[in-house]
Amino acid sequence: MHEITLCHYALEIMQQHAQQQQARRITAVWLEVGAYSCVEAQALHFCFDMVCRGTLAEGCTLHLQQQQALSWCHDCQCEVALPLPQVRICPHCEGHNLRVQADDGIQIKRLEIE
Repeated sequence: MHEITLCHYALEIMQQHAQQQQARRITAVWLEVGAYSCVEAQALHFCFDMVCRGTLAEGCTLHLQQQQALSWCHDCQCEVALPLPQVRICPHCEGHNLRVQADDGIQIKRLEIE
């Protein structure tokens, strides 16, 4: 389960930013999960709540945004959103000559502090 490691890293960054802003607490965070990250949303929520206990982020609301599996199809020259990250076939021309543009990690997109 790499979700707990991701949560620890995210929390560390969140706390550093909050302390720089002299915040008393972190109330919400928006994370964008890469289409190829292999992160399970339910596991991420569970781990996030667990690692936030006793920190500035205790009780923080976690908002997850799932990134689309975007690719560029060299065969039909179109940007395509793949229906599933595991499927690497162009939905327009059924070509296999795709360049993946989606991420495999998570990013902090927004942080709400008091």
